[in-house]
Amino acid sequence: MHLYIVTGSSRGLGTALARQLAQPGNTVVGIARSANPALQAEQWALDLADPLPAAERLQAWLRAHTGWQSATLINNAALLSEPGPLAASDLAGLSAALRVGLEAPVLLSRVFLAETAGVPRRRILNISSGLGRRAMAGSASYCAVKAGLDHLSRALALEAPDVGIVSLAPGVIDTDMQVQLRGADPARFPERARFQGLKDGGQLQTAEATAASIVRFLLRPDFGETVVADIRDA
Repeated sequence: MHLYIVTGSSRGLGTALARQLAQPGNTVVGIARSANPALQAEQWALDLADPLPAAERLQAWLRAHTGWQSATLINNAALLSEPGPLAASDLAGLSAALRVGLEAPVLLSRVFLAETAGVPRRRILNISSGLGRRAMAGSASYCAVKAGLDHLSRALALEAPDVGIVSLAPGVIDTDMQVQLRGADPARFPERARFQGLKDGGQLQTAEATAASIVRFLLRPDFGETVVADIRDA
């Protein structure tokens, strides 16, 4: 049996990934604030803005479930704080975005690496963004989180060379996050028009199509050779 752990599985790209990975011979565990009734997977309703309980539950679960042929952790969950200057951002919203986007992946990766040590094939896929590599005004926390995922992946690849580890930018996807960016106050978020242009120009990929590309990338025999990658270059 092959194990896949997917965070942010209740909607968008996370749901699409979990759905496509839920094949015979695979066990999929989804972690999100709420369950998606249409998803055929084990689902844990946990808020990753408080990531320690999720890490502790994963630790206990992995200790109770062994014998996997392969194990994969997909850190997909992200939370976009309200677009706008950092100095005018809500403190609670910033804290939640940083916890979901970076603290949770660090804690879950720690547990995953420790508790799957005997599994023959292991992979960690961190869903990053082009904004981790290109700064954008009005989204400082999101940029910082994604840059942090990239560098976390580089460091873990040095620590665990036997594990395939990739921080992958998935391209521009038509998700709720895009809706939030297009609906932002242009006085606070100067990039709003660019995101509206992506939608108007039909340049957004569907979550299902993006997930299909990511799953193919994940299953490649050379997964992990390039630690920081972009699906559009794959």
